[in-house]
Amino acid sequence: MAAAGNMSQRSEHLFVPEPANARSFRNALGSFTTGVTVVTVMGPHGPTGMTVNSFASVSLDPPLVLWSPAKNSARHDLFTAADHYAIHVLSVDQDDLSVRFTRGGAGFEGLEWHCNREGVPIIPGTLARFECARSTLHDAGDHSIIICRVLRAAHREGEPLCFSRGSFGQFSRKVRSA
Repeated sequence: MAAAGNMSQRSEHLFVPEPANARSFRNALGSFTTGVTVVTVMGPHGPTGMTVNSFASVSLDPPLVLWSPAKNSARHDLFTAADHYAIHVLSVDQDDLSVRFTRGGAGFEGLEWHCNREGVPIIPGTLARFECARSTLHDAGDHSIIICRVLRAAHREGEPLCFSRGSFGQFSRKVRSA
């Protein structure tokens, strides 16, 4: 057992994160597979969305989730100023939606959507949706952390869209033998 542990230590790249090795830090973070979401708000010029993979559950009671927009995003201030959001979890067949809401994407142009009670744009047919009210906002380096109280949630059957090491993909279940 000790030999296997020593082998993995020899192959790992140990470093202290700093600007000079930002790529190594990004690569290490990319080892953690995430889901893919589109967060939407109603802005002064209409519906706006942002593709986000920094989404996580925080609490069941009260129902809280968080997400983290980058401060260098042109949409950062619009999202941090909003009181309500919809967080749409994408299914494996919805990678086109993720591209729509990245920088330079088509956004809501030609997309079916409607507003919820709070006036937030809702994209129908996503794997899950969390309709939220902002609870707290925290400064976090080059991002902001937005903690939201979930007002309503919805979900359907399907497989999630995953993001890992710079690529979109699908979760593959490992069958364990008894």
